[in-house]
Amino acid sequence: MKVQKYVKMKTERQILKDTTGRLRHLLDQVPFVQPKRWKEHARKKANDALDLTVDLVARGKAWRLLVEAKASGEPRIVRGGVQQIRQAQRAQGRKRTYGVLATSYIGPDSQKICKEAEIGFIDLAGNCRLVFDQVFIERLGAPNPAIERRPLRSIFTPKGGRILRALLEAPQKPWKVQDLAREARVSLGLTAKVKQRLLDLEFARDEKDGLLLLRAEDLIRQWGGAYSFRKNNVLDCYGAGDVSKLERQLSDYCRRFNVRYGLALFSGAARVAPFTRYVRGFAYVQKDLAAVAKDLGWKPVPSGANFTLINPFDEGLWYGTRETNGEAIVSDVQLYLDLVDYEGRGEEAANTILEQNLRPLW
Repeated sequence: MKVQKYVKMKTERQILKDTTGRLRHLLDQVPFVQPKRWKEHARKKANDALDLTVDLVARGKAWRLLVEAKASGEPRIVRGGVQQIRQAQRAQGRKRTYGVLATSYIGPDSQKICKEAEIGFIDLAGNCRLVFDQVFIERLGAPNPAIERRPLRSIFTPKGGRILRALLEAPQKPWKVQDLAREARVSLGLTAKVKQRLLDLEFARDEKDGLLLLRAEDLIRQWGGAYSFRKNNVLDCYGAGDVSKLERQLSDYCRRFNVRYGLALFSGAARVAPFTRYVRGFAYVQKDLAAVAKDLGWKPVPSGANFTLINPFDEGLWYGTRETNGEAIVSDVQLYLDLVDYEGRGEEAANTILEQNLRPLW
């Protein structure tokens, strides 16, 4: 498993210093560009030209690059930087100015914002795009070399996920922070932090009636990339009979003894968005797994299992569980998350759920 490296977030001044060297190197490679003057603006005024101005000549024409540094390359921060650059361009009163946004890492969403605004960008990871006059420099695809350490590292923590589940299950509903915290059964403080991260990443917007989810499909795809089914406690078992018989046996047992459960992965998907045949059942169970297996007469096995019992790593995984034809099934959101990175055509089954069940809802 790839280990992510976390580093302290760099300041705007540090980013400006590091990206200035990269910008010099890029311009030096263009034979018909002659940089004339580099000027940093340590204390910006209302009519100042952002963090750095670069006066240069390209094919005999005088140009001025206006560079704005941002500590974060998240979409909402980038939009703010783009607006600052545009204001500075208007204040310059020059015909040939070109804005450049500099940051630690600029992902695809933020790159798109810059391109649509005809603003250049450069980051510390090696991504850049400079397009003015007859200059065209573009280097894309460099991954984020380090994930910045923040008060809330990710919206995809277990409790953060509880908030996302509530939003994804009711995507058209605007949420007040208090109501969302109560629904997700998490603290007001955590809910406020997750809300701010969603706003920064442009996965939500703040309206008069509350927080409204945006780009639900992008959100769950990113969550799926960060989610790990392996966090759960699992017990692989072998029981006599085919999978459908074992699923009925488990459902009857759980109803009889009032045990909380939910058919999951391929077992759940087969009931809400049939995709493929499967030879192994899955279910979440809120009880000691070894005791359940013993009561059912199933044998725990290291290989050759035809049923996997699962204890959820967080209570939030139960959110949205529903009953269909007398069987409890976990939510479509949970089915997608569990399946998308699961071996044996899991990704295809996850995409079927996305296309048939989730996308129409969003």
